[in-house]
Amino acid sequence: MLEIRNLRKHYGNFQALNGLDLEIPEGELFGFVGPNGAGKTTTLKIIASLLLADSGSILIDGVNAMKDNRGLKEKIGYVPDFFGVYDNLKVSEYMEFFASCYGIEGRQARTRCTELLEQVKLEDRADFFVDGLSRGMKQRLCLARALIHDPRLLILDEPASGLDPRTRMEFTAMLKELREQGKTLIVSSHILSELSELCTSIGIIEQGRMVLQGSMEQIFEQVNSSNPLLISVFSNMEQALAILKSHPCVQTISVKKDEIKLGFLGDRQDEAMLLQQLIDADVMVSGFMREKGSLESIFMQITAHEGEKAVLKHEMESGL
Repeated sequence: MLEIRNLRKHYGNFQALNGLDLEIPEGELFGFVGPNGAGKTTTLKIIASLLLADSGSILIDGVNAMKDNRGLKEKIGYVPDFFGVYDNLKVSEYMEFFASCYGIEGRQARTRCTELLEQVKLEDRADFFVDGLSRGMKQRLCLARALIHDPRLLILDEPASGLDPRTRMEFTAMLKELREQGKTLIVSSHILSELSELCTSIGIIEQGRMVLQGSMEQIFEQVNSSNPLLISVFSNMEQALAILKSHPCVQTISVKKDEIKLGFLGDRQDEAMLLQQLIDADVMVSGFMREKGSLESIFMQITAHEGEKAVLKHEMESGL
């Protein structure tokens, strides 16, 4: 669906994109993650043909978007990180205006607009003025506007920013429904816990380059394999420690009451063999598992920005 190769963009002396590579298959719900200033918004605007790259290539369905973006614009819907001001326009007028931009007019426009307002649960706000809507309603209206021409690729830049938890849940449910309808979505967000539940794949960008990309299963497998191994011992702790101290995969050992935390470099087979070794030595093991990883932890490891204001949990946001 989307293939980006060696994308570069400068703003004066600042290099926003430094040879970015990115590939998103059709039907993915792709999470685009990175520290502030890493190049996320620049990338999304270039894909949406709102900004010109200095060099590189963008292929959408095999067509070079940097050379033939006019025909590809009808395949792309864009939801920016801000709404804009539309004074004295009712919701229905706002939708019909954007429909006319794509040559959709008359009864066809009214039917299409009504369907989309129902889809984003704003059908009862058709006669309300746009500037009187809440932020959550404006975000849903902006999503409806981006869908007016039925694009196959939908780009959303921080769509849940500033929304309360309930509105965010409703909005992300709409995104899941759109993917189920066959659309490909790219979502940039700082709400990492939400992306980990929403997306099918993810990419982490740092200083204008893609540093990690893969399916959520691949990402979490990579995270979990580097996390500590947790062992709960019911009896025979001394024998358990003796085995662990001599094991080649064990790097560190931390003991707290009946819990042992290991820095363990082995794979799943090594884990299974260690468990069998403990059982054969008459160690009663009541718990044996890898500490669960998270998108937040791998983000912080890769970007190494302790000051990055990534929202790790919904409750950490203020003003909700």
